[in-house]
This record gives sequence, structure tokens and C-alpha cells, in this order.
Amino acid sequence: MKALIVLITLFAAGEAQAHAGHVHWLEGGTTWTWDPQVTLPLALSGGLYLIGTLRLWRRAGMGRGVRIWQASCFMLGWGLLVFALVTPLHWLGERLFFAHMIEHEILMALAAPLLVVGNPVAMLWAVPAGLRRRIGGIGQVPLVARSWAWLTHPLVATLIHGGAVWLWHAPPLYEAALSDPWIHWLQHLSFFITALLFWRALLQGPERERGYGVAVFYLFVTSLHTGFLGILLSLMRRSIYPTQTSGAAEWGLTPLEDQQLAGLFMWIPAGLIYAGAALILAGFWIVRSGSTRSRGGHHAHAAR
Repeated sequence: MKALIVLITLFAAGEAQAHAGHVHWLEGGTTWTWDPQVTLPLALSGGLYLIGTLRLWRRAGMGRGVRIWQASCFMLGWGLLVFALVTPLHWLGERLFFAHMIEHEILMALAAPLLVVGNPVAMLWAVPAGLRRRIGGIGQVPLVARSWAWLTHPLVATLIHGGAVWLWHAPPLYEAALSDPWIHWLQHLSFFITALLFWRALLQGPERERGYGVAVFYLFVTSLHTGFLGILLSLMRRSIYPTQTSGAAEWGLTPLEDQQLAGLFMWIPAGLIYAGAALILAGFWIVRSGSTRSRGGHHAHAAR
């Protein structure tokens, strides 16, 4: 309840003291963050996807190449990135640990899978045909192809993403990210990129029954280890991130309460997202298995 009250209060506030290291609009400062390191890549990616999708639809027909539901998923994921990195949530995340945790989970567990299923390759259609062919040719280089196949193997992608989560939550690195804008940017980038690899490996793996089963397994593993990290943060008897939790009193929380709320969010709501994704993929797995058996039975009957 305290967490909800803090968030509502923050978003209802119109202005606040500007945060050093970021660019803010209006003379008096605002809780909206307009860091070019974030806004320029967001604007570029959103613009390329929109232009590429429209060009593809104009050539192939609406809904072809990129389905309407895929485009909707991409734009929703892109909007979640804006919500996490530009709106007052980012400003609050630099002052409250639990808000920072919400920001991270939006990047990794919500925005990343939506962007992956949104078919981001459509962005290539926004560039000239010659450049598009050259970019596509890079993927055909044996070393690049082998490296990409290795990085997007479910086991490798799960380990890389899990390693990034645990590494950046080590107190020295986490505190360093709060004191240096560039390290903070690198932290968010590593969370986001490894999450894209993770979801790409699980959601766009081989189209066969085993692919869904593997995805369910690694989602379960990820929910376990991130949940365990959340439990550790919730049950510790002292704050291990003094810089991150130093401003908690301004929002009616103790540093330990702030850390416990962050841990609870990583443990339960974020865990439910992974569990929900696993259930959806398990459903696809069951349906695919059933249809495969039906086709096999039909072919066997026809052969007789």
C-alpha cells in the first residue's frame, strides 16, 4: 500500500527538483527525463519500425510480413520503454529502490518479449534496398551466423541474462551505477539486451514441440533464480544499497522497507509474468502436440 501511495503521489506532482546528469524541460525542472542517450535510440527505433512496417505493407499488403497483432505488440513494448525510461518512474527510480526495480522488470519481463514478438526485423525496410541487402549479408557470414546461433541458444541466453541480473545486483556495481550516469546507462542496456536475447531464444526458437518444452523449462528456471534474489532482498535485516535507499525517508519509508518492497516486486509480480508466459507456451505445446498426433493418426488410418 505504501508503494502504491508513493507512485500515485509522484505521478500527480507536476514539478520536482531536476536530477543532475539528465536533461529536463521547463525552467523549474520536471520529473520527466529527456536524456539523449535514451530518447534518441527510442525515437530512432520507433521511427524505423513504423516506416519499415508501412513500406512493407504498401508492397505486400496490410498484415503481410508483419501481422497487425505483431505491430501492436511492438508499439506496446516501445511504449513501455518510454514509460520506464522517460516518465517520472525513471526519476523516482533513482530515489527509491522499489521504483527502480519496477523500471528494471518493465525492461526485462514486459517490453523485451513484446518487442521480440513484434518482428523488429521490419525496421530494415525503412533503409534503402542496397543497405538492407548489405545488412542481411552480414548475417550470412559464417562466423556471425555461428555466433548468433550460439548467443540465441536457450541455455546460453538464459545464462547470459541471469548472469547480468545477478552481477548488476552485487552491491558495489549497483551503487556504482547510481553514482555515474554512464554506468547506469550500461546497466540498463545490459539488462535490456540480454533480455532481448533471452526472449528471442525462447519465443522464436525452432518451430517444433521440443522448442516449446525447452522454453517452458527455462522460463521456470528464470523465475526461480530471480525469485530467489527477490527473497534475499526481502529477508535481509539491513539495507545493502545505502545510496539507493538513502532517500526512502522522504517518501515515508525506511531504507529497509524500500529494499523489502523491491525484493517483493522481483519475487512475486515479476515471477508471475514468467509463470504466465510459461503457461501460455505450455498451452501452445499441448495444442501443437495434439495436432501432431491427430495428423499422425490420420495418415496412419489413410495408409491402411
